[in-house]
Amino acid sequence: MPQSHWQKSSYSEEASSCLYLAASPSGKIHLRESDTPETVLVITRQRLHPLISGTKTGHFDRAGALAP
Repeated sequence: MPQSHWQKSSYSEEASSCLYLAASPSGKIHLRESDTPETVLVITRQRLHPLISGTKTGHFDRAGALAP
């Protein structure tokens, strides 16, 4: 994303991996982690709310355990 204004999530801690968000002119939201900034997830505003809610409730906590 050229000339994007990335904002650090207020929930990111100083010592851990940080999540950054940037809005595009098309209305999509771009997400990336500080330890892998070249990997960017693109999501719509409508899909962002369920993603955040699921993360807060622990819905995705076991996702990493399923990976080989």
